[in-house]
Amino acid sequence: MHTEGIDERLSHDGEATWFVRTECRPCQWLIGIDVPAGKVDGLVDRLMWSDDAKHRLGRVPPYAAPALRELVEGFAKSRRHRVITYDLIDQSLTGDVVAWDADAEQRLANVPAPVRAMARIELERTALDRGARSVSVALMEEVKARYFGMAAQRA
Repeated sequence: MHTEGIDERLSHDGEATWFVRTECRPCQWLIGIDVPAGKVDGLVDRLMWSDDAKHRLGRVPPYAAPALRELVEGFAKSRRHRVITYDLIDQSLTGDVVAWDADAEQRLANVPAPVRAMARIELERTALDRGARSVSVALMEEVKARYFGMAAQRA
């Protein structure tokens, strides 16, 4: 079996899943399977970029893309990941130094998917700017108040 691609998805209950597309080259059968995020042992035959991660890499300026690709792939190999996801790109850029409290991680899962990656980046950046090693619910509330407060002032 040869892995053709990976889509990052959310299941009906909000859990992260991956849709893995594979092909049997001798018989040319195409197979797709939903698996929990990160549980791709035996399904992915090499280091792969998810479709979302490829899209993000495609939005990087052409002169910076090779350096970003090298950085992210090196980070993924050092952590023994076979799939490079949108979030793994962020982790490689921050050095994976920001931890998440369990409550904060659960709360982030409730953020709508199109905004979740931006929220994660901003929260981790704010934590790093303050010298914090983790993102807490209190930090999330503070950042939320800062952004929604700005919106309320404009209205």
